[in-house]
Amino acid sequence: MIVYFVRRFLINILLLFLVTFIVYSLANLAPGSPVDYFINPDIGMSDQQIQQIKKSMGLDQPMLVRYAKWLDQVVHGNLGYRYVNGDAVLSDIWSAFKNTLELISAAFILGSVLGVFLGVFSALHQYSFWDFALTGLSFIGISMPAFVAGILGLYFFAVIWKVFPAGGMETVGQRTTLIDSLYHLALPALILSLGYIATFMRYTRFSVLEVVRQDFVQVARAKGLKERVVITRHILRNAILPVVTIFGLSIPNLFIGAVFIETIFSWPGMGTLYLNAVTSSDYPLIMGINLFAAVFILLSNMLTDWLYAVVDPRIRYQ
Repeated sequence: MIVYFVRRFLINILLLFLVTFIVYSLANLAPGSPVDYFINPDIGMSDQQIQQIKKSMGLDQPMLVRYAKWLDQVVHGNLGYRYVNGDAVLSDIWSAFKNTLELISAAFILGSVLGVFLGVFSALHQYSFWDFALTGLSFIGISMPAFVAGILGLYFFAVIWKVFPAGGMETVGQRTTLIDSLYHLALPALILSLGYIATFMRYTRFSVLEVVRQDFVQVARAKGLKERVVITRHILRNAILPVVTIFGLSIPNLFIGAVFIETIFSWPGMGTLYLNAVTSSDYPLIMGINLFAAVFILLSNMLTDWLYAVVDPRIRYQ
């Protein structure tokens, strides 16, 4: 198993290099320039002044040279400085990442726990009213985009019924408490988790229905084991393996969904920061965020492989 993970680690380093090169190339091919951010449309700027700004930012050099310098900085643990305000990229990303991690962690826990629970419940009550109702709701949850769910949730729960705050991470003018933070986190995390509740539920339901018909389940019940023991030790443990795959695959989608949810609920996370970087053509920040996201996703995929061996002892990586 150690050899397998070392090999996967080396492959991921190569993938990380390819991802950063592609993103850097696309960012430089996109229309617009960081210099546009400093040009006052009412006053204008001479060509000489524009060239001086480009030289100070290093934009007068070829793309491959700039990429090589950026890569050398990354190897030494430095992601550079933002073009817009001169702040350290790593510092801004870390501040935003902590907020995003809080949001997607809450959404992931809600999605996985509720999804698996509802999937098991739906499978054990197949063809009942609750099975049909949950199946219908899951189709709505899977097909509804995150930004639509976010707007609807904001409109009904924050504007009409005023159950939750309309945005932000804390109440302005009040001392930050755990209760207040959870109060602001509840609605965006729940909205972000809706699609994953539906996805986990559908996969769990299908997997449980496959396992519940197996002979070993019937033998366990014939031995007189309690139904709770049969479900947790025999059905769920064997049915959870296909669902583990969704754990790893859901991480990239969580990042994408967080971009919309953070924008709608004014959540100061990676999504909001990335939109600001794109609109201002802030290349160091764009590259830093993509590097951070790529490392996080690759590590989550390796964690999924490790979970396979933990959940199912029959799996051994050679």
